[in-house]
Amino acid sequence: MTENRLPGAPASRRHLPSNALRALAGGTPAHPGAAHSGWRSRGYHPHFDSDEVVQSVTFRLGDSVPRESLQRWRAELARCADGAELRKRIAEYEDAGHGACHLRRPEIARPIQDALLHFDGERYRLLEWCVMPNHVHALIAPTPGRRLAAIVQGWKSFTAKRANRALGRRGTFWARDYYDRYVRDERHLEAARRYIRENPAKAGLCARAEDWPWSSAGALGAPASRRHAREARTSEKDAGETPRHPGADRYRAGPA
Repeated sequence: MTENRLPGAPASRRHLPSNALRALAGGTPAHPGAAHSGWRSRGYHPHFDSDEVVQSVTFRLGDSVPRESLQRWRAELARCADGAELRKRIAEYEDAGHGACHLRRPEIARPIQDALLHFDGERYRLLEWCVMPNHVHALIAPTPGRRLAAIVQGWKSFTAKRANRALGRRGTFWARDYYDRYVRDERHLEAARRYIRENPAKAGLCARAEDWPWSSAGALGAPASRRHAREARTSEKDAGETPRHPGADRYRAGPA
């Protein structure tokens, strides 16, 4: 059962089946994004007058942005060295739903969300997160002595094995690189929080941010989201339709 191992986990937590990992992350609530008891940093506010560092991280699937596009954008921007513009272009491309978008599937998205929550309060403070169909956002404050690169590598290594097994595939799952930014102050923090929370709604995946199950916004708004989800399922059944995962139609392009 080594495929269920989170790198560096204490011995008592290393070899656990997926249901046990979900239990460690607070159990499996009725709404997939319901407020996990494992979200230990819920409501936590960082202190910018201390040594605490907050970082916004984005990592994506290997096919979410073609290498050729990245190379062309980097060449175009090399003359002005505008990293913000490059990040903007990548974000817009990702939100358009390119690639296979494996993360739109609940059996893939759920373990990724669980992995983000797993070491919350131990290796980092998880302030916000969002699992989009082809990329993941996280806003974290690493605990002293913890390196961001090691944290991200742990997420990617563990979830890639789980996802490839569930999909019956091999090979690269995540892109090798990831993007991170230091959060400078309170204003920047609120902007980063808002961006991550609102990303699914702005991408057209749901009407309201709290309706997206694989996110901190979904966890905070879980009771209302459960009610709206029940109403939506009832309406679809009355109309003879098959209830769908949010955003499935938009992200149907590409092999599953």
